[in-house]
Amino acid sequence: MGRKSISEVGVEDLVQAGLTTEEATGFQRVLKDSLSCTKGSDSSEVWRHLVARRALKPWHPHGLHQLVYYSVYAHWDVSSKGPPPYWFPSLYESKHTNMGGIMEKHGSSLLGPLYKDPITSYSLFQKFSAQHPEAYWSIVLKELSVSFQEEPKCILDRSDLKSKHGGSWLPGSVLNIAECCLLPTAYPRKDDDSLAIVWRDEGCDDSGINIITLKQLREQVISVAKALDAMFSKGDAIAIDMPMTANAVIIYLAIILSGLVVVSIADSFAPKEISIRLRVSQAKAIFTQDFILRGSRKFPLYSRVVEAAPDKVIVLPAIGSNVGIQLREQDMSWGDFLSSVGTRSRNYSPCYQPVDTLINILFSSGTTGEPKAIPWTQLSPIRCAAESWAHMDMQVGDVFCWPTNLGWVMGPILIFSSFLSGATLALYHGSPLGYGFGKFVQDAGVTKLGTVPSLVKAWKNTQCMNGLDWTKIKCFASTGETSNVDDDLWLSSRAYYKPVIECCGGTELSSSYIQGSLLQPQAFGAFSTTSMTTSLVILDEHGNPFPDDQACIGEVGLFPLYLGATDRLLNADHEEVYFKGMPLYKGMRLRRHGDIIKRTVGGYFIVQGRADDTMNLGGIKTSSVEIERVCDRADESIVETAAVSVSPVDGGPEQLVMFVVLKNGYNSEAENLRTKFSKAIQSNLNPLFKVRFVKIVPEFPRTASNKLLRRVLRDQIKHELSARSRI
Repeated sequence: MGRKSISEVGVEDLVQAGLTTEEATGFQRVLKDSLSCTKGSDSSEVWRHLVARRALKPWHPHGLHQLVYYSVYAHWDVSSKGPPPYWFPSLYESKHTNMGGIMEKHGSSLLGPLYKDPITSYSLFQKFSAQHPEAYWSIVLKELSVSFQEEPKCILDRSDLKSKHGGSWLPGSVLNIAECCLLPTAYPRKDDDSLAIVWRDEGCDDSGINIITLKQLREQVISVAKALDAMFSKGDAIAIDMPMTANAVIIYLAIILSGLVVVSIADSFAPKEISIRLRVSQAKAIFTQDFILRGSRKFPLYSRVVEAAPDKVIVLPAIGSNVGIQLREQDMSWGDFLSSVGTRSRNYSPCYQPVDTLINILFSSGTTGEPKAIPWTQLSPIRCAAESWAHMDMQVGDVFCWPTNLGWVMGPILIFSSFLSGATLALYHGSPLGYGFGKFVQDAGVTKLGTVPSLVKAWKNTQCMNGLDWTKIKCFASTGETSNVDDDLWLSSRAYYKPVIECCGGTELSSSYIQGSLLQPQAFGAFSTTSMTTSLVILDEHGNPFPDDQACIGEVGLFPLYLGATDRLLNADHEEVYFKGMPLYKGMRLRRHGDIIKRTVGGYFIVQGRADDTMNLGGIKTSSVEIERVCDRADESIVETAAVSVSPVDGGPEQLVMFVVLKNGYNSEAENLRTKFSKAIQSNLNPLFKVRFVKIVPEFPRTASNKLLRRVLRDQIKHELSARSRI
């Protein structure tokens, strides 16, 4: 595939790609016509012409999409041109995007005669936003549903950058960010009858879409907030460990509305991991479900939560109105919780707090074995919503769906990106792996669909989305893992080659530091820009920054003036984790993020992996230490283990590889150990993790101070897997 140029593709090739002879004959005429219209142009213009005339249909076999794309770009020189683009902005449409609109309105006054139009001037405007964040945020804050009880004294206070690297953002302001999600606003335009949430239960594919209006959402959130007020004190931490249902969203907003703090816990965690998070956050209670439903199967959740020994559990039923299990004496059902305050007035006074008040504790695995407790303040929702507004063009009328969980950063991002921009949140109560989810996307009229690459790969490989109409989708988004070009080709083709906006960031940033943009050409698996107001440098092995326009590979260093980024951790030294050892640049201490990134010719970014020993498995960050601790105990033959992750030779999500040193006299088989490791990891850490490959070695490479050199092991296995792929 891809060896022939597009001009050499004949009817026989098209038939082999899945077309009938008659279809192939007609399609070849289309190809010849496009080649004639773009004669003398480079490959990108040929592809652009084919996509613009919608020659490739969503229902065409994927083999045809592959044949055409790879043949068009058969002779594309990546080394001199960068990755090949598949999507191109139009000038007319660019002016009607959120970013294009503010650039047309403010571009000339901010950039002067250098401003031309949203496409030509985008990179210049992005750099301006990074150099003058006060000017950018003063504009964008007016575009979001952010209402202050007390206005900020300024956008950014830079008076103490030595002790507070990131400055103080919106100092003096007071608000309740959950209330901002729930109130009607003139701009963005939303009223009480606006659709806030649309949802459907798994197994109800042929039923209608359930809806919750903004008024209904507000009333339900207030009911929960009143019950919370009756039981807890302001500032108490309350955990959520359940699927991301409409009720989970209501609980999340109610906790924040009432001045409490959400503790986010993923519903896939083992009891030990739940217990750690409850202990670190000092949670007073936890919301969960009795079971998790997947098709006709029920998986216990309450019993897993109880093993973690929480003080109090409030249990929602997965089916019906009554929980299907016996509760502990101190626990209570959802129904009893709601009825505990009786029927009172619908009026409610939210808890208004300073903008830097803690509202959500999320967790991200570090390299020490214990997850970092990352505090989100009221700045965090503003940041993530502004980025979705700018990079995904989130608007009133959009329907935003992203299968995720409140235990991961995308859960809160999905909530605030929807409600603060006036979009509708779309939730599927079930597994996103099958036809039922795809039909929900179709029936709900989803316009913005977020994914993780492993999910896209599953959709493509199982062909479970065949026959569905996703053409209402205006753009996709992808995060959590490295994207595979062919999988993204499949995804984009489902909606006539709409863009897939790649996002790479972190929980501690509340956002992505590199992304795609609807004002720039997009290439599969690549990021076209730093996010708005973000500046970064790429550092060489000596910590020196490469020139901004040079193609290079190195560790990323972020400029610290970053609204929404953390300035503290709850169980670790923030200064040591993010700033210690980082170089000064232009008078500022750079912020560590830990990614190794490649800047290509043409200015795209491609993530190469982690600089530390944190790995990314199925979109979930975990540490080598956590995995090794479990695997060291999996079999009596083991002296020690080392965990590394590698991306497949053809790209895609990282895969877990275990290196093992055996005790003298033992002769365990690698495949047997692989099975044992997978079972141990799934029962102790996460049931979604699995070991791809085990390699037994006599000893591990180490530094003079006896530190394990996982990078050497990672390079060894990459070389070995690459050699195997060539056989």
